[in-house]
This record gives sequence, structure tokens and C-alpha cells, in this order.
Amino acid sequence: MRPLVPPPIVMLLGAALMWVLNRYLPLVRWIPAPWQRCSAVPYVLAVAVIAPAMLRFRRARTTINPMDPGAASQLVTGGIFRISRNPMYLGLALLLAGWGITLGSLTVWLIPPLFVAYITRAQIIPEERALKARFTGEYREYCRHVARWIGRRGAD
Repeated sequence: MRPLVPPPIVMLLGAALMWVLNRYLPLVRWIPAPWQRCSAVPYVLAVAVIAPAMLRFRRARTTINPMDPGAASQLVTGGIFRISRNPMYLGLALLLAGWGITLGSLTVWLIPPLFVAYITRAQIIPEERALKARFTGEYREYCRHVARWIGRRGAD
């Protein structure tokens, strides 16, 4: 099963929906204007996880195309991939979190968890199936040590 919509497009659609919710249904303004500057933190973190992940893929000469997970020529497990099996998707979720802080209303926070759930189901699980089929034992071992979204498991 191939994903239907590229994850960056899903994130942009989520960001647009957040804007609409903020504009037309801002139930509670819970982040006042001066504190909205804190959105810089998740924005910077997003770049700090996405950029090194993309560089790792480039150095490994494997595909970065999320629409064809079976085309991976190499399993990338070093660098940022030691703390997240999906740093690029984590980065997209961080961008949505930053956008939520920028917008400042409570209503917009419906979208980031929906994004995470959708990406997990529609993108990550099919990728995991493809990687298990292609890199069998090596991928299973990697999954035992690194969490899907963020965090290490067990000792190395």
C-alpha cells in the first residue's frame, strides 16, 4: 500500500486548517502575544531534526521519497536516527506545534495529534512494513532500540 498524499502536504493542509480554526473558531486565546514568540523553539527544533535526517539519507544515497518506501536502498540508523526512527515526521509535527503557539488559540491544538495519528497510520506503518520486508533482522533490531517517534529503548 502506497501513501496517497506526501507528508509535507499533509502538514501544510493541517497548518491551513489550524489557521481556519484560529480565525473562525478561536474558543480560548491561551497564548498571549508576547509569549507567541516562544514558537521559535519548536521551529528551531524542527529544523534541527529534519536537516540532519535529510543529510543522512543523502550520504547513504537512499531515497528520501516518502511515497515509495519500498525503494529504500539502505537502512539509515545513525545520527538523529538513533533517537527517532522518523525524525522528518517528528520535525513536521514540531512545525505544527510551533504554528499552534504562533496562532495562540486552544482550538488549533486539535490538529497536531490528528496529524501524528494520520501520519502514523497512513505513512509510518506502511514504511515499517516495507523496511521489515527489505531489511528483516537489521530493521527489527533497530526497532528494539529506537522508538517510532522519539526516544531510545534498552541498552546498546
